[in-house]
Amino acid sequence: MTRAIPTMPRPRLGVSACLLGSAVRFDGGHQRDDFVVARLGPHVDWVPVCPEVEAGLGAPRPSMRLEGRPEAPRLVEPRSGRDLTETLDATATARVAALAGNALDGFILKKDSPTCGLHRVRVWGDHGQAERTGRGLFAARLVEVMPALPVEEEGRLRDRRLRESFLIRVFTHARLACLLSSDWTHRDLVAFHTDHKMLLLASHPTAAGDLGRLVADGRSIDRDTLASRYRTGLMRALSRVTSVGRMVNTLHHMVGHLTRRIDRASSREMHECIDGFGRGEVPLAVPLTLLRHHARRTGIDYLLRQTLCEPCPPSLQLHAAL
Repeated sequence: MTRAIPTMPRPRLGVSACLLGSAVRFDGGHQRDDFVVARLGPHVDWVPVCPEVEAGLGAPRPSMRLEGRPEAPRLVEPRSGRDLTETLDATATARVAALAGNALDGFILKKDSPTCGLHRVRVWGDHGQAERTGRGLFAARLVEVMPALPVEEEGRLRDRRLRESFLIRVFTHARLACLLSSDWTHRDLVAFHTDHKMLLLASHPTAAGDLGRLVADGRSIDRDTLASRYRTGLMRALSRVTSVGRMVNTLHHMVGHLTRRIDRASSREMHECIDGFGRGEVPLAVPLTLLRHHARRTGIDYLLRQTLCEPCPPSLQLHAAL
């Protein structure tokens, strides 16, 4: 019996409030991001966070920076010397604990922020020189408590491949969350994994095999343990940005399911189109469109259900290239 293709979920995303246009920056301004607000906003529900304002520091406020050892920096107001580490750490700890029970599917953080920055935040040493080796206090607590949560900075989302990878993880996390919040069965998890098999092969073939074996052995594993291990393994696998080579191999593998259903000329056209994508001559959308066309025409439900073909809403324009 043909299974219905699942509807696209609506993820819940945490976000640094300044990126939505809230005037919470130290200078009383904001850092509204057009991609976050205009393109992604219509497809998600936001959970805005500003650790500084939530700690009672207000806006505007004196500027702050990280000082000391990169692995354990202090959060300091450089002009006054006031140390706010304990205040912000307590706020971050409480806020992340609340978020952990709030069914988030991802988080977008403000780059370079001493609280929200995820990568290469400036840490000032004893000699007045800064090194980009730190992580904001809130961001550090967030990834510590929720290691499987898709998390990115808005600056890195300007890179097309990093943006696509993040969105794929977010919407996959949301689909899995929908399943695991239901009265799911082992058969449901098998079906979910089957629908994501090609996406996993294109991201991390070894992890795809490991997850397949985990699901196959799932009846002998405690339900909660199985769900936790699968979620962690899935998110870790998809955090590996897909390469052109892995995508080409996966697409050729998908055509193999059509070999006995389409004529030789159509099969040759498919393989040539995939190789053209591999050489950078055509966008990824072209072979995927051909695959969907032949899968619909021949009634191959397995291919039509593969989330690789449409992991996110089409209006986000994934698969324009790789």
